[in-house]
Amino acid sequence: MAGTVEGEKIDVGFNGKRCIHSRNCVLGNPHVFVPNAPGQWIHPEAASPEQVVALAENCPSGAITYHRKDGGPQEKPPVVNTVRLRENGPLAVHAETVLGEETFFRATLCRCGLSQNKPFCDNSHIKAGFSATGEPPLKEAQVLEARDGPLKVTPTVNGPLKVEGNAEIVTGTGHTIARTTKVFLCRCGHSANKPFCDGSHKRVGFVG
Repeated sequence: MAGTVEGEKIDVGFNGKRCIHSRNCVLGNPHVFVPNAPGQWIHPEAASPEQVVALAENCPSGAITYHRKDGGPQEKPPVVNTVRLRENGPLAVHAETVLGEETFFRATLCRCGLSQNKPFCDNSHIKAGFSATGEPPLKEAQVLEARDGPLKVTPTVNGPLKVEGNAEIVTGTGHTIARTTKVFLCRCGHSANKPFCDGSHKRVGFVG
């Protein structure tokens, strides 16, 4: 399911292929995003544009987007680029992310190696019982001269995610374990040094 629901003051876009069902939207305002509705389930007019914006920007996967028609500000890149580690789950990226021909601000990227929608998460980690801590040991992190700007993400052939640009690697509770301008992050699910690549993709014959 993908498309745009038009409202008088704000349009809401939804990309079902990117959705990881975090339920931030339906829990945030079940009048705007109606859970288990048999038909139209997105109602932009059920809240103020500011409230709809807050709901959309709280969507970690970027499945929900918006376009304001009331003259209000559109979504902007964050002032600090972050890659957050979800416990036993994906990498949640918040940055001006450049991936191939696309540019977006929010995404959840597979790190279990099993998604059928690589490089994006499709919740395959849940069924597979993927285990990867969201709280790896803290390390001393370098200071970056800048913390924002474009973040280029490249899924290497049968290998890790190459991430180029200013980024902070952050635990689920908000602790920074690395600040980097270039890093290779595991996406095969087998690294012994998660979230970082240790070459295990070659050993296990990862394809993706």
